[in-house]
Amino acid sequence: MDITEIFGYTACRQLSQFIAAVLFFHASEYTLSVCTHGRSNVTLKSLLISKSYVVAMIGALVEYWLEITFFPWLKEYWWISNLGLTMVVIGEVIRKVAMVTAGRSFTHLIKVYHEEHHRLITHGIYGFVRHPAYTGFFIWSVGSQIMLLNPICTLGFAVVVWKFFAGRIPYEEFFLKQFFEVEYDLYAQRVPSGVPFVK
Repeated sequence: MDITEIFGYTACRQLSQFIAAVLFFHASEYTLSVCTHGRSNVTLKSLLISKSYVVAMIGALVEYWLEITFFPWLKEYWWISNLGLTMVVIGEVIRKVAMVTAGRSFTHLIKVYHEEHHRLITHGIYGFVRHPAYTGFFIWSVGSQIMLLNPICTLGFAVVVWKFFAGRIPYEEFFLKQFFEVEYDLYAQRVPSGVPFVK
């Protein structure tokens, strides 16, 4: 089998899965936000596309292109790629279930002022982890790189996304403790954060 055949089938399948996963993730984030908060209250920030995110995705595509061009055999471990695809689906489901369960209490930006409709959600998926949307995104992002069989970006995404949430969760919970006081403290004591090694 020459490189044209390998690139043709392998890249077509893996890249199409990756592109579909990214498009669905962002389109569904925006759509769910509009359905929950109304179009006038949702900005393009609900697409969750930042400069660093774009750089990370370009890095993933560059790694994929270099490896499939020079080391095509690296991309042929289909059981690993399929594991990544499974993680993408699981991560997507967890995140969207979290968004639907929280309803209007779910926002993409951390609330620093308590609004009337903002409730502490402890039922459903929030009974298992305090930040299921972060759990879902962590699984989804790492899974997307396992799906592409990108070893460097798999490690890079895991470290960068973990560091992001390790900083964001304490900041967010500072305000949640102010809003909900003892109720939040008791909730946090019995339910894990949902991000590995973040209390």
